[in-house]
Amino acid sequence: MPKSELLAIYDSVDSAADAVEGLRTAGFADTAVDVVSGVPYPEGAFGEPHTKHRLYTFPFAGAACGFALGVAWLVGAQVTLPLVTGGKPIVALPAVFQILYEGTMIGAVLFTVLGVLFESRLPDGISLYDDRLGDGYVGVSLNAEDDEIARGRDVLAGAGAVDILDSEGSLLEAAPSAT
Repeated sequence: MPKSELLAIYDSVDSAADAVEGLRTAGFADTAVDVVSGVPYPEGAFGEPHTKHRLYTFPFAGAACGFALGVAWLVGAQVTLPLVTGGKPIVALPAVFQILYEGTMIGAVLFTVLGVLFESRLPDGISLYDDRLGDGYVGVSLNAEDDEIARGRDVLAGAGAVDILDSEGSLLEAAPSAT
């Protein structure tokens, strides 16, 4: 079934946390709910689950690849250069350690940078945005099937949303003025 997205705008952190909890109790998966804010709140401040990452594996894999590349370079140098050295290696032991160390470190650093880019999952897939999020408001994004989106809209509005947006614009009518 096709999926739709809603973005509810809240003026307080507590209302946004209530919305996340309400969506969870309404049966929406944790992967369908995302909190968007211009303020760097700590992870879990809105009741969302801790995200798992595998960033720690990238430096180890890079170090192993860099070490293997260094060994291949050293072995290749000794095999391809048929110099008569009287039984001594072409490359001295201190140079071997230096090349292996540098290969290991460069591999670990490069794979770490690639791992950060991979784990950050850029872009994050949030297509709806409102300028009020940069002004201190908090947004709760919901990706759900079309038949569940009305139930999600009711939960988001019940938590005190200032505005709810979909791909066509605002779903809440402007509040009547007090004049």
